[in-house]
Amino acid sequence: MEDLLQVWQNSLRKPDQAAREAAQRQWDSIAKPLGSLGALEKLVMDIAALTGDPAVDISQRAVVVCCADNGVVREGVTQTGQEVTARMAAEMVKMGSSVCRMARTAHADVIPVDLGMVRRVEGVLDRHVMDGTEDMARRPAMTREQAMEAISAGVDLVKDLKAQGYGLLVSGEMGIGNTTTSSALVAALLNLPAETVTGRGAGLSDAGLHRKIWAIERAITVHRPDPKDPLDVLSKLGGLDIAGMTGLFIGGAIYGVPVVIDGFISAVAALMAQRLCPGADVAMLPSHCSDEPAAKRVLMVLNKYPIIFANMRLGEGTGGVCLLPLLDMALAVYGGQTTFDAVGIDAYTPQGGK
Repeated sequence: MEDLLQVWQNSLRKPDQAAREAAQRQWDSIAKPLGSLGALEKLVMDIAALTGDPAVDISQRAVVVCCADNGVVREGVTQTGQEVTARMAAEMVKMGSSVCRMARTAHADVIPVDLGMVRRVEGVLDRHVMDGTEDMARRPAMTREQAMEAISAGVDLVKDLKAQGYGLLVSGEMGIGNTTTSSALVAALLNLPAETVTGRGAGLSDAGLHRKIWAIERAITVHRPDPKDPLDVLSKLGGLDIAGMTGLFIGGAIYGVPVVIDGFISAVAALMAQRLCPGADVAMLPSHCSDEPAAKRVLMVLNKYPIIFANMRLGEGTGGVCLLPLLDMALAVYGGQTTFDAVGIDAYTPQGGK
């Protein structure tokens, strides 16, 4: 396993500074105040640096929804039952879920992937590792080998989708109980109290929130995950959906495909990817800041600053999809806007100050 991690680490792309500078020159040539599209300009330059091509093309894109069940639901940490994971995955196959409706508007495909659902669903891409994780409050969620298998599935998915022509992916998830596993990972990786990083998820009562915090504290106390060994933390406290998304971010950095961070759960997977393969953040594009308590903190640790603040917490990749129309509008300016030369006016130049 460590050998494979080293192979991935050695395969990560380094940002292409020549492509970034070419994208910067393109932005600066356009007849508008310098830097006036703010973070959107940076995102386009980040994509250019990752792909090595200033002619940014994200016209073919997909939301990859990693689906898996989490044994910790047995502790009463969710408002709905585990069966909802499979039901929502089936809705995605029929293009009926929230992310599907939004993705259709944003001209993106939706690809649900089974990393570890208890019940199989026809039409969901099969990358099944196990029938849901163990209850982390009682036993380690999975073995190191199972965690690596799910991560590898995510890496390989990026390779396959790039071969099919996809130029951008949004990381999504579907797994009842996964705000509990995500909060546990943050508490362990960042050495933070469970109560400060744990929210109500899909609308827990006070009693449900108390059970959720208890389950996280117990899991950390019993299993003693080592924050210096991210795979140990993931295997003891995490979920197969998070492991799959971790692989998406690593794969994006290997194969030069930008991967959009969705909300809190996706951001935790991005943090895990960065801890396992430092430098994987080259492929990560921030979208929004989830309403979950620790979401902003995780993004700050990643040095990723979202541009959408809408208090969203739906999951599935819905927040990430919201970024796509903004990128499309930025690229409409980047690729087709009139230049200073074309209109016969002097270009803006940096004047200093604010």
